[in-house]
Amino acid sequence: MAHRALRIITAAVLAGGVLTACTTEPATTGTTGGTGKGSSDGKLVLGFAQVGAESGWRTANTKSVRDAAEKAGIELKFSDAQQKQENQIKAIRTFIQQKVDVIAFSPVVESGWDTVLKEAKNAGIPVILTDRAVDSQDTSLYRTFLGSDFVKEGQEAGKWLVKEYGGTSAPVNIVELQGTTGSAPANDRKAGFAEAIKGDPKFKVVASQTGDFTRAKGKEVMQAFLKSHEDIDVLYAHNDDMALGAIQAIEEAGKKPGTDIKVISVDGIKDAFVAMKEKKINVVVECNPLLGDQLMELAKKVAAGEDVPRRVETKEGVFTQDQAAAALPGRQY
Repeated sequence: MAHRALRIITAAVLAGGVLTACTTEPATTGTTGGTGKGSSDGKLVLGFAQVGAESGWRTANTKSVRDAAEKAGIELKFSDAQQKQENQIKAIRTFIQQKVDVIAFSPVVESGWDTVLKEAKNAGIPVILTDRAVDSQDTSLYRTFLGSDFVKEGQEAGKWLVKEYGGTSAPVNIVELQGTTGSAPANDRKAGFAEAIKGDPKFKVVASQTGDFTRAKGKEVMQAFLKSHEDIDVLYAHNDDMALGAIQAIEEAGKKPGTDIKVISVDGIKDAFVAMKEKKINVVVECNPLLGDQLMELAKKVAAGEDVPRRVETKEGVFTQDQAAAALPGRQY
């Protein structure tokens, strides 16, 4: 009987071990409801809902957040929304159920967040917006925004164009590859660019369509632009991946990107600097994805109840072809 009892106990222990090994969530899930005390081992728990992996910029942004969390000793719960708002909302609700200390996310689009953000507020969990903003009238639903000034990026793109064509009165036909419809960077980069070129009748945007921030869609839309518009002078792309896809379409159509069609882009990924060095892109307005360290610093402060600025902007520049070769070796993304 003693041997039989020992076998039963041993089997139970082994079964328990198997169940523990198959658990998908770690045992250190935060249970403090945003009080800043962190998980059971004392770590602050950050829930981060990413847009997706649609571009080289986004991949670099994700890596920056992951690396910075590890370096800062913060437990990161990460979700990839695959560019769908409903997936981000579901992820945020999961973070609320898990009682993380802080929630951060890059909104897929600007609208439609009030309900879930109120749920986070009612749970006592502070929210940080990263990279992209929301259009909620209730600014108490989030503590701070960390990222770029997208309007300014569009303005910088337009200023370069105005300067480039300053000595001519001939018509300048522009096609525009917009980012994801309804997203903050798409809305703001379009508005900033339009503001910079308004008042000069020679500039005309003859076509403007979303390329969803992806290389494949950028190529597809540019192919359509080339078929429907014979005389395109300038391409303005809301990000580098769309620009790089469009360059493929331009070359396949027998034209020379950077010369026959001038190319303006936004982001500053390494592939875009290579294209600038090869004279295929004329200018890139930088949008810095390396937000990880700043995000972790803000997460610690808001979890501790400290005051933080309502808006924290990243440092960025504008790069032209003559700067590309020198800047390329230092690009981190």
